[in-house]
Amino acid sequence: MRRTASPLSLILLGAGVFLLVLAPLLVVHVLPEAKRTPLDVDTTTVFTGKGSYFDTKRLETVRGRQITITRQVRGDVADGVKSGNAVWDVSTSVDTDATLPASDTRDSLQWTLERWVTDRRTNEPVHCCRESPLFDGEAYLKFPFDVEERDYRWWDGTLAGVVRLDHAGTGKVQGHKGLRFTGSVPATRTGVRQVPGRLVGRPETPQVLAEEWYANSGIELIVDQRTGRILYAAIGPRKTLRAPGADKDAVVLLSSEKIAFTERTQRQQVRLASADGKRLKLLGTTLPLGAGVLGALLTLVGAVLVFRGRLSAPR
Repeated sequence: MRRTASPLSLILLGAGVFLLVLAPLLVVHVLPEAKRTPLDVDTTTVFTGKGSYFDTKRLETVRGRQITITRQVRGDVADGVKSGNAVWDVSTSVDTDATLPASDTRDSLQWTLERWVTDRRTNEPVHCCRESPLFDGEAYLKFPFDVEERDYRWWDGTLAGVVRLDHAGTGKVQGHKGLRFTGSVPATRTGVRQVPGRLVGRPETPQVLAEEWYANSGIELIVDQRTGRILYAAIGPRKTLRAPGADKDAVVLLSSEKIAFTERTQRQQVRLASADGKRLKLLGTTLPLGAGVLGALLTLVGAVLVFRGRLSAPR
């Protein structure tokens, strides 16, 4: 009677082959699907720092005051599913102690509402879905997955332009290591605003189109390398008004040497980056490696048992 391989040897062999096939599939197909910008994002980040701002009630610039920037990002899931892109509505308010907390963001010192659309895999801008404003660059509210040790083009919404951020080594935020990037913006004209002439040194003219200027003395970002999430951000904005054609600032609208993520925001960003990073590591390294090693072992054991079974079978 001819004897066939035992059920156990076939099960081990089948399981081993399955795991050997699964290991590369996790890397080639499952991991890229996991490396996609989420559609249902809902996060709030807060910056604080001391600075100056123009008090519209006193009609003068006040100095040494607390300034708070609150940025809320919410994903438009319906438009995201329909377009296949990450569609994010971004509300940014600038507040002082007098306007914080504000029951309505429109009561803030400054408030903007933007809609950003990016490719979920590459983080490149996608111009669709009522995007506003039209923007460029490769890094914005987040960096691409697997951040490289090189310079990046970062979109500055106040400048309405791209700023080169230089790779500046590494940094730690709440004990979590990330890549550090720095940059700055020289004084740049960004638009015009109609104001009383006396406000910019032209008392003889009732109204003038004053020039709006913007500079940023220091941009510093620390970014989680695996996920592209920004763990720490600091900026040194300066927004001013100049008389038409003038080469000196007449009014300081907003100025600070440093406005940075609060401790709470830092902890939140680190927690989110850690959770996402562990999931990506599991899919990209731990599971494929474990599946490969275990699959090879089971295949070897199963093959040996099948071979022995056939050798010992009566003829």
